[in-house]
Amino acid sequence: MSEAVRATGFGAIQTQLTGLKTRADDVKTLLEQQQELLRRRGISLPPKAIDRLWTVCSSIDRLSVALVDTHMQLQQLRRLADTTALVNSAQETDEVLNEVMETVIQLTQAERGYIVLKNRDSGEMEFAVARGLSAEETAAGGRIVSWSVINMVAESGEPLLTVDAGADEQFSHSESIAGFSLLSILAVPLIARDEVIGVAYCDNRVMAGLFKENELGLLTSFGQQAAVAIENARLFEDIRAQLSLIEEMQARLSNIFASIGAGVITVNGENCVLVCNEAAEKITGATNAKACGMRLRAVLPQVTENFHDSVEHVRREQMKYMWAERFEQHGRQRYWQVVASPLRSDDQVNHGVALVIDDLTERKEQEEQRRLLGTFVPEALVENIGSISELDTSPAERTISAMFADVDGFTAFSEYLQPEDLMRIINKYLGGASDAINEHDGIVDQYLGDAIKALWNSQLNQQDDHALRAVRAALAIVDKVQAVHEAEKDDHALRFCIGIHTGDAVLGMVGGANRIEFAALGEAPDVGKFLQENAEPGEIIISPETYELVKGHVQADPIPARKMNAGFERFNTIYRVRTASGSNNGADGALA
Repeated sequence: MSEAVRATGFGAIQTQLTGLKTRADDVKTLLEQQQELLRRRGISLPPKAIDRLWTVCSSIDRLSVALVDTHMQLQQLRRLADTTALVNSAQETDEVLNEVMETVIQLTQAERGYIVLKNRDSGEMEFAVARGLSAEETAAGGRIVSWSVINMVAESGEPLLTVDAGADEQFSHSESIAGFSLLSILAVPLIARDEVIGVAYCDNRVMAGLFKENELGLLTSFGQQAAVAIENARLFEDIRAQLSLIEEMQARLSNIFASIGAGVITVNGENCVLVCNEAAEKITGATNAKACGMRLRAVLPQVTENFHDSVEHVRREQMKYMWAERFEQHGRQRYWQVVASPLRSDDQVNHGVALVIDDLTERKEQEEQRRLLGTFVPEALVENIGSISELDTSPAERTISAMFADVDGFTAFSEYLQPEDLMRIINKYLGGASDAINEHDGIVDQYLGDAIKALWNSQLNQQDDHALRAVRAALAIVDKVQAVHEAEKDDHALRFCIGIHTGDAVLGMVGGANRIEFAALGEAPDVGKFLQENAEPGEIIISPETYELVKGHVQADPIPARKMNAGFERFNTIYRVRTASGSNNGADGALA
């Protein structure tokens, strides 16, 4: 039944009682006025008729008062019953406190009231919510609280009722009661799980005896429910805070997992996937939503049996383990580096295994491609292949040292050998020359049949002492050729004719859309080729420009040019480097 219907029913009964009382009063007054007249005419009223009417009027008055009291009590009981909904509510603590405070005022008809709660950390009572206070009193906070009453109720756990606080001896020393001229006071403990968590307090400064045993009982009963509701609200807030913290931690953990470049997979004690980060999704091809709950074998069916054995080894031995996993997937070799660690709780109970997977497939493929590339292009170019985009490979003029080395007599030598023998022998000579050039940080620019061209101080191998490096590489070639002679038959002995020049050249990428090469064009390589053509087998011929740069480190003799080509007339005097092989008429050494 709604409050409106209840109020209408009470009003109708109260109206009927008021009408009945009015009619009884009217009859009583009429009889009193007509009593003497009736006596003169010999008419007597029934004995005690007027007294009975007076009794009826008094009874109606008492019934009206009782009806009002009963209605108020019913309202209080209904209000008390309504508060049971607070116990199971999921409202915020402040909302519950406000509703409790409103109910306290309505149950007691107090002038003002407030609630104090015990701080769960410090144990101190703290002002929580108030009603009927001015803005100044509310701002004053703890100063308006009658702490003597609050402390008495909190310590005893018993409710307190006083009809005239000013005359009560137990509050004779309370400054707040005297200062605020408090008369009626009612305070009850708020008890939850047998512990006082706060106090509900109300008072009146105008009327003594406002609160009676009825209000005390009602407020005591209400206090028990209110305490549970407040404690539940606090617990709900704690749970919401914990859930929020868990969600925040999960979000952070998800962000951490997402930011990890390696794949992360965790499995429980039954080898079922618990989590699979974004990197692992790319590696395995299974999304986290799909993989979670699946057996690890179902998520990773392509790996070797050693993979699963290793996971079981980690689970059994409770020790971290790392291994390389190689398997074939869709016709492609895959390379993984796997680190497995046991998942343990604070009490060291095993809860599964965490797998961190680095997919090294692309890196392995790049290393293999680089290895193969190194057999076709200069080593220095391979070393710089990672940063080749940062290099300026557009044509640029630089001062470099260029070497030409040609195997003398190779054409006649090749006429009486089988192709496989010919290739084996020439590769020994060219391989030794290449090694010597690489050892002195040169670039093998080209293989020209039985000849080799090398460069120093290009964009790929910038050097200040490039001329000296080129000459030392040439001397190393002579030594390596001597080593080949000792291992081959006498009729397989060949020698290099070597020419070196230091000068300007234009270097850059040349070629078409399908193939390009790094090349040097201009004076340095052209003069180097001219000097090589002037060299006898086993000789190293350098230009005057190169000699000026190395003469403090290398012994060399000036000789006239043996061949002259148009445009090279200024190189009529060239220098022959002394070698240890005796090709320079028995000189003891080449280095000063």
